[in-house]
Amino acid sequence: MNAHDWFVTSDGQCQPRPSARAWDLLREPYYLHQFLTEILDILADAPDEKEEWDFLPQIRRQVRQFVLNSYWVKTQADRPNPQTGVNVTPLYDEIGYPLTIQNVTTQPGMFTSIHNHGAWGVLFQIQGEERHIFWRRVETSADATHIEIAGEHLLRPGELISFHPDAIHQVETLGHTDSLTFQLYGDTQPQGRFQYQPETQTAKPF
Repeated sequence: MNAHDWFVTSDGQCQPRPSARAWDLLREPYYLHQFLTEILDILADAPDEKEEWDFLPQIRRQVRQFVLNSYWVKTQADRPNPQTGVNVTPLYDEIGYPLTIQNVTTQPGMFTSIHNHGAWGVLFQIQGEERHIFWRRVETSADATHIEIAGEHLLRPGELISFHPDAIHQVETLGHTDSLTFQLYGDTQPQGRFQYQPETQTAKPF
């Protein structure tokens, strides 16, 4: 299994980041409530929500530790919906809770829209492979948002990728196996999340 960590910048650059060694992360048992409490403790040091992504190095380590030590999280998923090609399994949900934590399964050949998340995010590839295509904005006027491809990365099992809140990407599920990913996102700012249409060079709220 691969053990590489990546960070996608606001302009679509996928950069390698240090990854903790597996034997330094062993911690059993390690329960979901412990993981979430520790993530919130990390974020408590952020001056405001817009600067939470500064703490992604610590968050990446906790995510890798959680997936490594929790067999349970790898079992929380259903097959993709045959009509949509995707299934989202929330792992914790509470009104007003500032984190989104979920497992997502997608079937081979599935493409997402081109989008950002309006929040920092961390994704761990548990099963299958995904191609992430990264885009960057090219501002040309006050009325249109132009984007262009900045690069791509093939995410394999064991790899972890994290995103700046303004990072734009599109995801394709590869191979013959459903993709299963563990996903953690900060508090999404609806006014900052968009879906992009390169054909018309426009963006609309996601």
